[in-house]
Amino acid sequence: MSLIGKKGPRSQTCLAVIGLAVGMAVSTTALASSALGQTGGASSPSVLLVGTFHGVKGGYTTIQSAVDAARPGDFILVAPGDYRETADEQSLPASYTEGGFGGVLITTPGITLRGMSRSGVIVDGTKPGYHACSSKAAAQNYGPTAPGGKSPLGRNGIVVYKANNVTIDNLTVCNFLNGAGYAGNEIWWNGGANSDKVGEKGYWGSYLTATSTFYRTESTAAAYGIFSSNAAGPGGWDHIYASNFNDSGMYVGACRQLCDVTISHAWMEYNALGYSGTNSGGTIVVEHSQFDHNKDGFDTNTQIYGDPPAPQNGACLGGKISPITHTHSCWVFEHNYVHNNNNPNVPQAGEASNGPTGTGMTISGGRNDTVMNNVFANNGAWGILFIPYPGGTVYEYHQSCKKTGGIVLPPPFGCTYDPMSDALLHNTFRHNGYFHNPSNSDFGQITLGAHQPQNCFRRNKYPDGSAPSNLEKTQRICGKLTRVARNGGPLFGQVLCDTGYLPCPKGSHYPKFIHVVMHALPKLPSMPNPCAGVPANAWCPGGKPLPPEHRGDRGPERSGSALAQPPAMAQSPAGVQANNSTWRPWLSAARSRRVS
Repeated sequence: MSLIGKKGPRSQTCLAVIGLAVGMAVSTTALASSALGQTGGASSPSVLLVGTFHGVKGGYTTIQSAVDAARPGDFILVAPGDYRETADEQSLPASYTEGGFGGVLITTPGITLRGMSRSGVIVDGTKPGYHACSSKAAAQNYGPTAPGGKSPLGRNGIVVYKANNVTIDNLTVCNFLNGAGYAGNEIWWNGGANSDKVGEKGYWGSYLTATSTFYRTESTAAAYGIFSSNAAGPGGWDHIYASNFNDSGMYVGACRQLCDVTISHAWMEYNALGYSGTNSGGTIVVEHSQFDHNKDGFDTNTQIYGDPPAPQNGACLGGKISPITHTHSCWVFEHNYVHNNNNPNVPQAGEASNGPTGTGMTISGGRNDTVMNNVFANNGAWGILFIPYPGGTVYEYHQSCKKTGGIVLPPPFGCTYDPMSDALLHNTFRHNGYFHNPSNSDFGQITLGAHQPQNCFRRNKYPDGSAPSNLEKTQRICGKLTRVARNGGPLFGQVLCDTGYLPCPKGSHYPKFIHVVMHALPKLPSMPNPCAGVPANAWCPGGKPLPPEHRGDRGPERSGSALAQPPAMAQSPAGVQANNSTWRPWLSAARSRRVS
């Protein structure tokens, strides 16, 4: 997790069973009262309706008012509209010091917040009077100022603060910007930011879009799209998208080895980092996802300052064996497409700005992580790097560098964590390293300490080589103790150059930052049936959405919305449709290979 200002920073089957049980539990009397916008009796879940859907008015006009009225187990359905929610401006809670504030603040456990249309339900951080998600400077809202403070805190979009088992589905959040506090996060499951504690358990999200259209400076740029910190599983994100963030599109961190989350069908593009994950371990599965046009596509790291405690450890909790890898590694990155991450002209701040441009994936000081059966293509510097993370000289919460697995090096490196016992297996690489600097290749490794469990590399297809060139021959077995440091030869200087830690060797060339370019949203699929699993109500007769012919005004659902008719720029990026048809066979071939 990058340090911006003061920042220190699975279970779909289960959901389906819960949804079915909820539907069966609803009494027939709920139907009679559904038109009032709230269904359910004293012991059954209620459905709270926000806005007007196809001419049927709900009982609430703001999302926050429905959230405040909801009880554990309730559903909140939101009709299409541009919602300028301002719970953070009405009253700033004491929890703001841990990021516990947002336009929508959820503190009730076990509720489900769901939009009736992914692109049509917009939780918007801009001021009233402007079109949805406006990019105009005058439209931006930087939030309240903390007591005794001089600068605005910034704003968060939807924050689930220390509330277990909350689900958010099928909506878009935009333009909640950073400031002097823990802010700039669009959708955040927050168990207590930078508290060294896990304060939340269970979280789910699907068909979620997070973006920003505005950029002026890094200090106020939107930081994270879809975000979980200090939160334990079980959890799951499915069909999520994020773009234009100066740290990462999505983030999972500060959850020790309790993360227990599966991320599927994610698409992260035009961010400093597509994914970031500090000190997050145990069971994390990232699968069937796409990372493209970021500065660095995917980065997980160990860090002694920010989102404690260190380290990032992908070993299965309690010494168990993963049913996926059949090893002790439960952190798995599989069946993903990582391509074209060569973009220096994205918002970027803090540690995220040091992500190596042109790199598909970076494991920085991570341990016991498995990367298998993926496709890495068209990343100009490296397809994937296993490198140390230099953590500096400030140790948070009295952590010991050595006791958390680090080695102490002279400045500017400080407490440095090597990657160890990680596995790169059965991946397909294509056209990486085309910047043609020394060591640019399909994959590379640097370790600065000796007598550590080594990483392993087996059965990858890597036509553009590795750095060092013999990794698949000399490091086939994971966990074997090394005898000496392995600094990668010329790779060491090139990584320091590309990350900006030290001057570049003569003749080196990597894409340089010119100016930030913000990108509009592509067309994204909505939840097939937003009424699935929801008790019967006025908007969901027979378990399906009320048909459009019942709409009273017959007019457009989102007149005047900037997202209603995207400009040409908002269409799917050139080549993505074609790429999808070409990379699927690579993944099919990768899936047919077994781990060994």
